Amino acid sequence: MTIKSIRNSIQLSENIASSGQPKEEQFRDIATAGYRVVVNLAMPNSDFAIPEEGNIVTTFGMSYVHIPVPFKAPTVEHLRQFIKVMKVYSTQKVWVHCALNYRVSAFLYHFQRLENGLSHDEAKKWMLESWKPDEVWQAFLAMSDADVAL
Repeated sequence: MTIKSIRNSIQLSENIASSGQPKEEQFRDIATAGYRVVVNLAMPNSDFAIPEEGNIVTTFGMSYVHIPVPFKAPTVEHLRQFIKVMKVYSTQKVWVHCALNYRVSAFLYHFQRLENGLSHDEAKKWMLESWKPDEVWQAFLAMSDADVAL
């Protein structure tokens, strides 16, 4: 198996990749590919969730951060926490996932706009192309920089 076989995986930059929920054995592939941090935005009861994910990830020598974001209720506080985590690990290779790479797409969109100054069109390239955000996520994506400012 390779990291390319992980559900909805996207290599976004040299240091950031995103995906849906990896399978237990795929965390070894993520570590082998040089990733040092796994950030999970899925809820513990999300589809495909692995109850012992934190233990599995740390077994492979990676750091694990879990920011549970309810799919129907993402908040600016969740996003602020995510941005802080990404800043802390900015010099390391980070793999960010949720159940299907939808939540992650929205969070990385904002991260790229706020932290790296990307335009709307440039930041949209960080989103899973096949995802069609519903009203909840359209509102989340429409938050202004001022709404999100730390």
